Amino acid sequence: MSVGETVHATCVLLDRAGVLIRGASGSGKSTLALLLLDRAALSGVSTALIADDRVRLAREGDTLVARPHPALAGRIEVRGLGLCSAMMAGEMAHLRLVVDLVAERPRLPEAASGQIDLLGVGLPRLVLDAAVLRTGLAPRLVLDALAGMGGVAAGTHQTILDIPFGRRP
Repeated sequence: MSVGETVHATCVLLDRAGVLIRGASGSGKSTLALLLLDRAALSGVSTALIADDRVRLAREGDTLVARPHPALAGRIEVRGLGLCSAMMAGEMAHLRLVVDLVAERPRLPEAASGQIDLLGVGLPRLVLDAAVLRTGLAPRLVLDALAGMGGVAAGTHQTILDIPFGRRP
């Protein structure tokens, strides 16, 4: 394993796809993670919380691997409840998607999504604003993005949107 870094983020495993969720404190990272775990589990997809608040990233060959920080492994902060133990916690995930939560986004951005380089590994990036998270649509958009990449649980998730990574819709 190569030297990596610890980032302020949350990571979940949906089927075999790791999703890294980044954003400022209070932006909804843990909320989106819990919504994704719930939605995917209801669809029959295997799920696990990998890490909340602090995620250890390391490049392994051509992939980026996420692991929990030992101090927080298996735990997630639920606003108003505090730190809770996750019933399905995992030890690692190969990242397939980065989701960035931002306060605001243009109504019609140049590109809906794109790519990001982390530790020399290029990954698809989906940027969602707080308004999308409040509507409840964010988990659907993340699952559609993964399905569009040939990922999560083929046959259990009916996509409704084609997420255009790096191209104008």
